[in-house]
Formats: sequence, C-alpha cells, structure tokens
Amino acid sequence: MFTTVGINPVRDSDEHIAAVVGEAAQTVAHQLATAAAAAPGGGPLVGEVHFYGAGCLPQFTAALRQRLQAAFATPAVEVASDLLGAARALLGRSEGIACILGTGSNSCLYDGCDIVDNVPALGWILGDEGSGAVLGRLLVGDVLKRRLEPQLAREFMQRFALTQEAVIDAVYRQPMPNRFLASLVPFLAEHREAPHVRRLLVGAFSAFFERNVMAYGRTDLPAGFVGGVAYQFEDELREAAAAAGCRVGTVLRNPMEKMVAFHQL
Repeated sequence: MFTTVGINPVRDSDEHIAAVVGEAAQTVAHQLATAAAAAPGGGPLVGEVHFYGAGCLPQFTAALRQRLQAAFATPAVEVASDLLGAARALLGRSEGIACILGTGSNSCLYDGCDIVDNVPALGWILGDEGSGAVLGRLLVGDVLKRRLEPQLAREFMQRFALTQEAVIDAVYRQPMPNRFLASLVPFLAEHREAPHVRRLLVGAFSAFFERNVMAYGRTDLPAGFVGGVAYQFEDELREAAAAAGCRVGTVLRNPMEKMVAFHQL
C-alpha cells in the first residue's frame, strides 16, 4: 500500500491528474515486477482499479476512467464518489447510513451496494453541520462574540496568534477559509472538558443528526462515520446521537483498509 497526493477532477487540471495517475501506475508496476521476480510462475497483474474521490461527478468520471484504464492497462476501472467509498468501508454489503465528518461533512442512505439517497452537504456556509470547518466557525464566533470563558478566549487568540482583524481577513478575503476554520479544531480537542466547549461539540453534532441523518427517516439503521472529526470526538458524537434517537455504528479515522477488504470479498 502507498499514498499519493489527491485528485479532484472538478478542481484539478488535466496535467495534474495525468502526473498523479502516471506516478501511481509506475509505482504499482514496480511493485508487481518485484512480486513477479520473487514468485514462481510470475506475480499478479492489475485486474481491477477502484477510484473513490471528491469531485467524482458524472460529467467528470468518464475522462478520469479512461485515463486510469490507459495507465493501468485494464478495462475494469470504477470511478465513484468518496461517499460511496465511505459507505462500502463502513457498511460492507449491509444497509445503513454512511457519514463523513472531516473538514466538511456529508451523508447518504446506502442499500448495501449503492447510494440510494443523499441529503446535500451544501458546504460550510449553508450546511456541513458537525464538520471541522463549522466547528471552527462556531468556536471563533463564540470567542469574538464573548461567549467563551475569558481565560479560554485569551488562550485561543494567543495559541493561534489571532486578532479579530486577522480572523476577518482569513474568512472573508483569503482562499479556502474552510481549511483555516478547520485548523482551529485542535483547540476544541484540548479543551473538550470545558463546559462551553462540550456544549458546542454536542450541539454541532446534534445539528448534523437533525439536519442530515434524521432526514432519511431510517433511525432503525446504524449510522457509521469516517473522518478525523468523527474519530476524535466519538464520545460527543455518540452522546448527540443518543439524544436524537439515532444509533452510531462503526467510526473510522481512515476508510482505506475497510475499502480494500470490501473489494476482496
């Protein structure tokens, strides 16, 4: 197993995608050649390629599929969303609700094979409840609105070397404000026992359940979670779920191993 930089066919140029795919194909070819040299009768060949990622919308998948087919010399290529990958990692062949809680958030109703319903995520301004970006937005808003305990507020501003002007600039003038806001989440983890911080966390996750999971009308199904925010704040997440009458199943920081296992069944 190895990792590369990410690919987003909506955001990335053809040149970037070609470079990343080409490098990955070369790495796989080298690993297969090494395995073939060590195995009697030759080693394995690439039989299937499964790519899951953000930005894998129908109008972009065909071109990416063709590029992967050419690079890996196999027609058996699947290109699908990161949400479907998360569902397969969390739920395998079982029905359930799959959720992502990272910098952004998303969810879907999964029938054991495919996504059958999806409440739109809508991004950190209109949605993304429970995400790192929204947690950061709530935190910095509470600091600047003087809702956080004064000592904690001072510690927060000093920790990140922030002023009100710097926050406004980062959120309203600089690119990728969602990443800036998500970068503030470690402070919540460090002070999760503070009453206000705990209320903020449980409240944010409660909003995720109310505005996403419960919209499917299937509280009988488990909701599994992938992502650093879900993994880091699993206790608060489960508390919010219980209050909403929902059931949390598997929580994973990274879905890769479970995704590999899904395709080995």
